[in-house]
Amino acid sequence: MRLVLVGPPGAGKGTQAQFIASHLSIPKISTGDIFRANVSGGTPLGKLAKEYMDRGDLVPDEVTVAMVRDRLSEDDAQEGFLLDGFPRNVPQAEVLKKMLAEFGTALDLVLELVVDDDEVVRRLAGRRTCRSCGKVWHVLFDPPAEPGVCDACGGELFQRDDDREETIRHRLEVYQEQTAPLVAFYADEGILVGVDATGPVEEVTQRAMAVLRRFAD
Repeated sequence: MRLVLVGPPGAGKGTQAQFIASHLSIPKISTGDIFRANVSGGTPLGKLAKEYMDRGDLVPDEVTVAMVRDRLSEDDAQEGFLLDGFPRNVPQAEVLKKMLAEFGTALDLVLELVVDDDEVVRRLAGRRTCRSCGKVWHVLFDPPAEPGVCDACGGELFQRDDDREETIRHRLEVYQEQTAPLVAFYADEGILVGVDATGPVEEVTQRAMAVLRRFAD
């Protein structure tokens, strides 16, 4: 099965991608993983991407697409894959469609993890990070025994700038601007299915797998 997973920041894409890919015995492919593998491996594409990253610039689409093409050409992706973090916009989706057509295949399904903005803010703004060991706690879902103090090492807990509500809401606005057209694109293709991403991780996984089983049948 060839899948794409989309959803806003805080929807749990990384966690669900790992579970779903494991259930289906297909590789989870994220642009972050691809970038790290190419940069650490010193590939030509990795060296090119590193030049942009070292300058603080975004890596151009053509470099990202070339890395994705290389990854999808590997043996373990021939029977299926789950893409997480790509495509991010309609032009990338169109390139992916053309790329897969060249491989003689196509996407089977696009899963959209659906969660409202207030829930995303509740999830992300409640995170607290230890200055000493880096462990992440949550004021509601995984609180330390003593507020502001890490149970693991006794370090001070703080709220990262990108976990502040105003930052999260801005990220959600950017996501809607960039990804709403992508969701519409796949809806028009007839391969988009929404999955309620609220509730415990295990329940969300069960909902996603129920959708995939129905599709497979």
